[in-house]
Amino acid sequence: MTTSVSRPAAPPQHPPPAAARRSPAGPLLALLWAGAAAVVALWWRDTGSVVGAAGWLTGAGRITGLLSGYACAVLVGLMARVPLLERRIGSDRVARWHAKAGRYTLCLLVAHVVLILAGYAAQDGSSILRETVTVVLDYPEMLKATAGTLLLFAVGFTSMRAVRRRVRHEFWYYVHLLTYAAVFLAFGHQLALGSDFTGNQVARLAWYALYLGVAALVVWFRVLTPVRLNLRHRLRVEAVYEEAPGVLSVVIRGRRLHELGALPGQFFRWRFLARGLRHTSTPYSLSAPPRQDRLRITVKALGDHSAAVALLRPGTRVWAEGPYGSLTAERRTGSKALLIAGGVGITPLRALFETLPGDVTLLYRARTAEDLALGGELEAIAQWRGARVLYALNGPQGQRPNLTCESLRAVVPDIAERDVYLCGPHGLARELYEALRTAGVPDRRIHHESFEL
Repeated sequence: MTTSVSRPAAPPQHPPPAAARRSPAGPLLALLWAGAAAVVALWWRDTGSVVGAAGWLTGAGRITGLLSGYACAVLVGLMARVPLLERRIGSDRVARWHAKAGRYTLCLLVAHVVLILAGYAAQDGSSILRETVTVVLDYPEMLKATAGTLLLFAVGFTSMRAVRRRVRHEFWYYVHLLTYAAVFLAFGHQLALGSDFTGNQVARLAWYALYLGVAALVVWFRVLTPVRLNLRHRLRVEAVYEEAPGVLSVVIRGRRLHELGALPGQFFRWRFLARGLRHTSTPYSLSAPPRQDRLRITVKALGDHSAAVALLRPGTRVWAEGPYGSLTAERRTGSKALLIAGGVGITPLRALFETLPGDVTLLYRARTAEDLALGGELEAIAQWRGARVLYALNGPQGQRPNLTCESLRAVVPDIAERDVYLCGPHGLARELYEALRTAGVPDRRIHHESFEL
C-alpha cells in the first residue's frame, strides 16, 4: 500500500457530532407488511365456506389477485422518488426494494391469472383455453386488464439481469415507464370483478385512496418537483475539464442553488440537453460541496453516455432531479471517520472529505498515480483541515495491494472506532466490507450505497 500523509502541526478542533438520524426503513417495512395483512384480512372476511376444487382455485385466485393489486401500488410508490425514502433510507436500498417488489408482483400476478382461470374453468366445466377467451372478451374491463398484464410481463422481462445487460439503458428505462400504464389499465377490473369490493364501500374507498395516493406521489415528486426545480434554478454547463485519463469534471451554474438543500455525498439525476444525451437521465454524484451558484460532478467514461460528456459545450441546458442519496454526514455515529474510495467512487467522498467534521482519514484505491482523479484537491484539503490521505496503488508489475483486515488496521489502528464511508465498484466494496467487519467495524458504522440489484 502506497501512503501519502498530510498533517499540520496542530489539528483543528471540531465539535462533537450530532446523533445520527434513525432510518425509517424499519417502520416503513412494517407499514407495508401491515397493508398486506389488511388485504389478507379483507379476503378472509369475505370468504365463506369453500366447496370443491373450483372453490379452492377461485379463492386462491382471489387472494393472489388482491395481493398483486396491492403490490402494484407499492411498486409504483417506490418509483416515486419520495425524498424521505431517497435521502433517509437510501436510493440503493429503495431500488432493491423496488426490484424485489417487482418480482413478488409478477409471481402473484402469474398465480392469480392461472388460478382464477382454472377455477372458472372447473366451475363452468370448460377448458382453460375456452374460459380464457370468454373472460378476456366478455367480462367487463378485462381487455384493458389483459393489456396491462402483458405490459407488466414486458417490464419484468426487460428487467431480468441477463436481458438488461444486453439492451441499451434508454430502451430499458422507457419500457420500465410502461409500469404506470400497466397499473392504470389493470385498475378498473379490480373493482368491477373483485367480489371483495362489490357491496363493500369501505374497501372500495380504501382501494381508491391507496391508488390515488400513490399517483399523487408520482405526479408531485417525478413531474411537478423537477419542473419547478429546473424552471427556478435554470442550470447550464459552465465548463468541462479533464481530471485524469478518461475522467472529466463538469461545472454547472445556476441560480440560488443553496435552496436545493443538497448535501455533500448526494447525487442528482442529470439530463444534458445536447445531441446524444437529452434522452438519458443518469445519476452522478457531486464531487465538491454545493455552492450558491454552481455544482460540480466528475464523470468517468465507462459507456456511450459518460463518454459523450466530453463533448458538452458551455451554455448547454441541463435538466436535473434531486438531490438524492443518504451517503451524508447525517449517518455519522461518532467523531472519527474513514472514507474509502475506489476509482471514480472518489466523487462523493471528495465532497465529504472537505466537509465532514471530526477526525477524517481518506483511503483512495486506484491502479496508478495517473488514475488518481482530484488528487491535488485531496492533498490541499488534507493539509488545510489536518486530515490524512492514503493511496492504495498497484505495484510496479501491476500487482494489486492487499486491502485486508490486517493492512487496514496497520494504516488506521483505531478503525473499529470509526464510521466508514465506502464508495467504489461492487466487487471492491464487497471485499472491503468483509475486511471491515473482520476488523471490528460494526455494520451500523459502514455506510455504503450500491445500485447492484
